[in-house]
Amino acid sequence: MKKDIHPTSYRLCAFKDMSNDEVFVTKSCANTKDQIEIDGVQYPLIKMEISNTSHPFFTGKVKLVDTAGRVDKFMNKYKNRKEVK
Repeated sequence: MKKDIHPTSYRLCAFKDMSNDEVFVTKSCANTKDQIEIDGVQYPLIKMEISNTSHPFFTGKVKLVDTAGRVDKFMNKYKNRKEVK
C-alpha cells in the first residue's frame, strides 16, 4: 500500500438515522459541526437518511412493485412500431 494517502484524522463519531432515531458510534473522518452526547461523552454527529435499521432490504419490509403493469403499458405503447434493419 502507498504511504501517506489515507486520512489520519479518524475519530469516534455518532451516526444517527433520521428516519427512526437509531444512533451508533463508529470511527470516521467525515467533517461535521453537530454534536451529540451519548453516555456522558460528546461525539461529532453525522446525520443519515437511511441505514441498515431502516432500509427495506434489511428490515424485510420490501414494497412490491407492479412490474407486470409497467411491461403491459410499454408493450401497448410501442406495439405498432416495427423493427427497422
